[in-house]
Amino acid sequence: MSTALEEARELFKDEVVTKAISRDIELPYGAGTAVLITLDNGHDHTRPNTFGPGGLLALDAEIEAARARKDIVAVAVTGKPFIFAVGADLSGVPAIQNREQALAIGKLGHDVFRKLGELDVPTFALINGAAMGGGVEVGLHCTYRTISSGVPALALPETFLGLVPGWGGTYLLPNLIGAEKALKVIIENPLAQNKMLKGSQAFELGIADAIFEPADFVEESLRWVAGVVKGEVTVERPAVDKGEAWDNAVNMARFVVEGKLHGAAPAPARAVELVAEAKTRTRDEGFAAEDEALADLIMSPELKAGLYAFDLVQKRAKRPAGAPDKSLARKVTKVGVVGAGLMAGQLALLFARRLDVPVVMTDLDQERLDKGVAYVHGEVDKLLKKGRVNQDKANHLKALVTGSLTKDAFSDADFVIEAVFEKMEIKQQVFAEVEAVVSPEAVLATNTSSLSITEMASKLKHPERVVGFHFFNPVAVLPLLEIIRGEKTDDASLATAFTVAKKLKKTAVLCKDAPAFVVNRLLTLFMGEVLGAVSEGTEPEVADRAVAPLGLPMSPLMLLQLVGPAVALHVSETLHGAFPDRFAVSPELGEVVKEGKTAIFAPDFSIDPEVKKLLVGGDKPSTEPEILDRALRALAKEIGIMLDEGVVAEAADIDLCLITGAGWPFHTGGITPYLDKVGVSEAVNGKRFHEGDPKAF
Repeated sequence: MSTALEEARELFKDEVVTKAISRDIELPYGAGTAVLITLDNGHDHTRPNTFGPGGLLALDAEIEAARARKDIVAVAVTGKPFIFAVGADLSGVPAIQNREQALAIGKLGHDVFRKLGELDVPTFALINGAAMGGGVEVGLHCTYRTISSGVPALALPETFLGLVPGWGGTYLLPNLIGAEKALKVIIENPLAQNKMLKGSQAFELGIADAIFEPADFVEESLRWVAGVVKGEVTVERPAVDKGEAWDNAVNMARFVVEGKLHGAAPAPARAVELVAEAKTRTRDEGFAAEDEALADLIMSPELKAGLYAFDLVQKRAKRPAGAPDKSLARKVTKVGVVGAGLMAGQLALLFARRLDVPVVMTDLDQERLDKGVAYVHGEVDKLLKKGRVNQDKANHLKALVTGSLTKDAFSDADFVIEAVFEKMEIKQQVFAEVEAVVSPEAVLATNTSSLSITEMASKLKHPERVVGFHFFNPVAVLPLLEIIRGEKTDDASLATAFTVAKKLKKTAVLCKDAPAFVVNRLLTLFMGEVLGAVSEGTEPEVADRAVAPLGLPMSPLMLLQLVGPAVALHVSETLHGAFPDRFAVSPELGEVVKEGKTAIFAPDFSIDPEVKKLLVGGDKPSTEPEILDRALRALAKEIGIMLDEGVVAEAADIDLCLITGAGWPFHTGGITPYLDKVGVSEAVNGKRFHEGDPKAF
């Protein structure tokens, strides 16, 4: 074992080792003896199998033992219940001290996994459960693969974190299913909020050769293995086009990566180039190139930020800072939704699907109410068509969501959320009407994006049961839920809100009742700096491009269009009223709203000429670097103020909000690690946000 590998092993001393447990299996139909290796770290499915140095060496030992035998006809690899393997153990990565250690880790993975593709007998991956990263790559090295239709998630998410699929993925997958499909898995899905494949989707892509039901998956797979061994089952795979189709797929991926990240993160671009070269490289060359890429990226600041972000969404998100004891939460058996517009419809569907309780919507007239309920039923039909629910489930969900013209329908509701027009007087009136019919213990939640929870509850008999419950649009996609505690909100109501959030599968972050809370406050400030530059005379296209180095999911003006100019103006006016010295109201944005413009861009993604005429400012234009600098400085200052005010518990919660509520990229770690890395934190606030961890970013 090399010195670098020995050093790397020491860094993973806390590794939960995934053991490789071998047993002989007599295959059906007299096909012969196979060795079945089960990957199992000794924990249940909540602690998935991963591969650190110890796990890799354990698997290597079992493969070598099988290689030495002359009495077997096949080797198969499967996982513990519900889990195949979810990739590399990342726990020791932040402690890797030099490139040699990083290179040794990459090489060890290849050295072990590739043996599965180089034995004298065929090898089979029986993918029984979740498979990600190195788990998928174990399967790719095998000669054949079966997959369970119950697999909930299969992915190569490495580029999402700041790595590449470095144990064979960028070479083996495109050479198995073609560059276009492979790049969808390696690039497109990770950049789309880390999208996962279901078992059936992986089979349709050609990643697996056969698919079986979960109940008897291993037994059916072994029957299939026997058929292959005896020559009675022939696996036919479409020939991979290594001509123009490969090059076109690579060029499209380059275009997508540049368009989304603008060079801000190295990993996706590196992965695309590895796939490009996999067209002509030998197996040895392809694996060696992956080793070099891993060594470079493991030492990059983007990976450190990505691992920090990963830790936030995997750990901190599951233990929200400041949440009351869950034992205080009240049971929710029925939900009321005030309103029947688009947001209300999204909320009604989410509550029905996740809580499986009756949901009643109310509105002022029958036409709007019918439209709202019809929207929910239509979305259920879409789920049915996509196979996400069966007919019985679809019928059940539709029966759960009903409408009423009177709020008396809320009399037995335990949780009522309003999604009406963003105006304080209207929301106060709505809550007064709801309070008159619900029990004193019913929680009243508001989906307000910027208004004061305390003021909203101030005229009620029971202000203690009002809580902010701010979703982000689209509700089904963005995980964040800002939960806001008013001055009088009690622990029971807050605990109920957090319990409901968990059942909704949302990432809940506790926020103080401060104007626009976290995400909208920072995004409004950010957008305000860009619009401020436009007001001073900068061309809107220049101002919009200025923040491209951050690699955000969309530009400020595209975000403005998504939010809606009128909503953005309202939030900026709210924040200007609260903090007039830091938040300005763009007169140009006011003109856009006054003229009734709802879109900033034309269909060809150029700025609409009519809108551009309204975005004309003074005679002091700024350069792109100047605009980026002023935006970052404003963010650093505001985040410092928010932390001093206790809007959230720690800087980590700011990052968690931006990642899960605004799609802020993992490679930045949110915003505070980025501000530390580029030196803006110290320049503005005199200290780093992560002062206690000087090597982190």
